[in-house]
Amino acid sequence: MNGVRTVFVKEMLRFWKVSLQTLAAPILTSLLYLLIFSHAIASHVTVFGGVPYTSFLIPGLAMMTLLQNAFANSASSLIQSKVTGNIVFMLLAPLRSVEIYAGYCAASVVRGVVVGAGLIAATAPFVGLPFAHPLWIAAFAVLGAAMLGSLGIVAGMWSEKFDHMASFQNFIVVPATFLSGVFYSVASLPPFWREVSAANPFFYLVDGVRYGFLGASDVSPWISFGAALAGNAACGLLAWAWLERGHKIRN
Repeated sequence: MNGVRTVFVKEMLRFWKVSLQTLAAPILTSLLYLLIFSHAIASHVTVFGGVPYTSFLIPGLAMMTLLQNAFANSASSLIQSKVTGNIVFMLLAPLRSVEIYAGYCAASVVRGVVVGAGLIAATAPFVGLPFAHPLWIAAFAVLGAAMLGSLGIVAGMWSEKFDHMASFQNFIVVPATFLSGVFYSVASLPPFWREVSAANPFFYLVDGVRYGFLGASDVSPWISFGAALAGNAACGLLAWAWLERGHKIRN
């Protein structure tokens, strides 16, 4: 546990020292999305049997911000350590791969949840957002942040320079989050695009947390929960296996 705590504290201090960039900026960006979309199309969209579009949008934006920041936390830390060469100090320390993984992942969960909760705290009082099932909200928030934290470890280890990490984020993470039903109900899509959405693991995270807030969703929360567990298992095992092998960090 000492190893996990050491890596966790290091990662917490790393992003907290630049909190204006890592915490405040993502919340502001999401608020701008909310302002633009709620005023531009709120009067033209009906979701979940009359749920106000703004109430529908806020949980999706919070989850999108949470996922992207959890990914960025572990991915940026690893690529910075690789580029600057200071990753050698972690490799020389008596740390097991599972301790490194747990420390990085836990810090990613904290950053993602803090940013997502910050957006909810800034908007919920003005929208009257319901909290229908708080335990579901907590479960999907933690599972989503852990999954993207694991994926960030994979991306950080795979990347050899900052351009590689940016490509991974811009071509995989960002499109997957934008196409996960953040701004629309998947039920409103044509059949082909509904099937595409069903293959997107991020959709189940967004839909699950939206069920926690609104008590309504496109699929059963238990299906989303199962998909979230499967996604965590896949990303977590891959990240741990690569750390165990020292993939692209021991040469």
